[in-house]
Amino acid sequence: MHKHISKFLIAPLALAAVACTGAYEDINSNPYEPDDLTPDGYALNSQMNNMAGCVMSSDVNTIQFTDALLGGVLGGYFSDANSGFTESFARYNPKNDWSRVFLKSDRIIPTLYANLGQIEAICLSSGQKAPFAIARIIKVAAMSRVTDTYGAIPYSAIGTSSDLAVPYDSQEEIYKSFFRELTEAVNELEANRGESVSPLGDYVYSGNVDKWIRFGNSLKLRLAMRVSFVSPTLAKQMAEAAVKGGVIEKNEDNATWKYFSTITNPLYTACMYNSSGSKTGGDTHAAADIICYMNGYNDPRRDVYFSRSQWTDSDFDYIGLRRGWKVFDNTWGFNFSGVGIQASDPLIWMTASEVAFLRAEGAAVHNFDMGADAETLYNQGITLSFEQWGVAGAPSYIEDAASIPAAYIDPSEQNPYPDALSGITIKWDNSASPQTKLERIITQKWIALYYNGNEAWAELRRTGYPKLIPVEYNGSGGVVSSELGPQRLPYPQEEYTNNSANVSKAVSTLLGGPDNMATKVWWARY
Repeated sequence: MHKHISKFLIAPLALAAVACTGAYEDINSNPYEPDDLTPDGYALNSQMNNMAGCVMSSDVNTIQFTDALLGGVLGGYFSDANSGFTESFARYNPKNDWSRVFLKSDRIIPTLYANLGQIEAICLSSGQKAPFAIARIIKVAAMSRVTDTYGAIPYSAIGTSSDLAVPYDSQEEIYKSFFRELTEAVNELEANRGESVSPLGDYVYSGNVDKWIRFGNSLKLRLAMRVSFVSPTLAKQMAEAAVKGGVIEKNEDNATWKYFSTITNPLYTACMYNSSGSKTGGDTHAAADIICYMNGYNDPRRDVYFSRSQWTDSDFDYIGLRRGWKVFDNTWGFNFSGVGIQASDPLIWMTASEVAFLRAEGAAVHNFDMGADAETLYNQGITLSFEQWGVAGAPSYIEDAASIPAAYIDPSEQNPYPDALSGITIKWDNSASPQTKLERIITQKWIALYYNGNEAWAELRRTGYPKLIPVEYNGSGGVVSSELGPQRLPYPQEEYTNNSANVSKAVSTLLGGPDNMATKVWWARY
């Protein structure tokens, strides 16, 4: 497919999402690039950075929708905290202006493919191999988030015409393409380990090809585990090949986009919108769900993950806001804990901790050869997460066989939830059932994945864990279960206007149900 990418013309497209928070920033601005590069070198660095900004978007308004209001909320990490957000992901009734962004924003697919085609052209003319291979890994990282949001999407035909009015692919075929592309890209990098890649075009690994190989394999492992319940043979093949090829095992190899020394992390800005001097944030606050788990476990990472609540008469220093609230007023709502992200923090794509938990599940639940036993990998996952966040206390945390998630106590008394969340404990129990092992692994992985809400939402839909607090206000009219939550987003209305035949065919033949938020994506239908 990549031979057609350079034909994908972006200039005529007008796909910008309608943002709730103002104008887009210029994604093409790069404060790090010097002026004395050759034209091709300057262009290549710019294009590589533009592509990286499509995984978790460098644009504030785009990332607000995709990661703060969608993934962060449905993944159980964040709660929106704006009384005007009554039609939202949290209430299962988002406007099209919200649900269209992953597929129709000009900051994701058009930017991704335009720059990929330009990188390919430069590499073909210069004889370079590594930049295009890295770009292909970035493309899979970005597009996996898109297909996991909607299910079937246009994929293989993108780049064969000058617009996006092209046929859809089934999610099963898209995942098979992901595995092929990652395998080819990693093989290309392995064959060109000594090739120089400019750090000015790589704010993930500063041009280190070996680390890109580990990330490519780790991404393959993530996607292999995603399909483990619907395509176990393929999952086993891909997961074992990924681990054998070398995955992320140390925090120094974490895939994080370190682009925010002189400009502000866009997720931080999105969370702080309309803070009005609040000590805990603005439009986005920490969710009750994750704080209940971490309070019950007395988890020392809380001081890094969250800001302390401003409720003075509570037994807890950290109190989350219930997602899908019925009542909200910032005069008391801003007393809840905020999100602890800082302005200069990198965007986190994938970590050694996540990889360890993926391997633990492979060994414990699916009997894959993951290079170590499940207990060792599970404990490594916890230890690596503590190390990642600079927090002490992992050994005693790992040995805690008694603590369970705390019940939610709402100091405002506006959005209560009296029931227990889960009885899952921390300490590994090799005699537990496979289902209990799965809940234990996913719960600890979920805590470690904080800030990567779309990955948390995907794993929730795939496994049913962790158990979250049902939303109090469900605006779906009975379509979406309050217990299960949304399984996908509906296709944008623009698809029915501009790509009607293809989207209609996709719904009738590929989607597996009606085009609504209750229909499960392919890898969750088991």
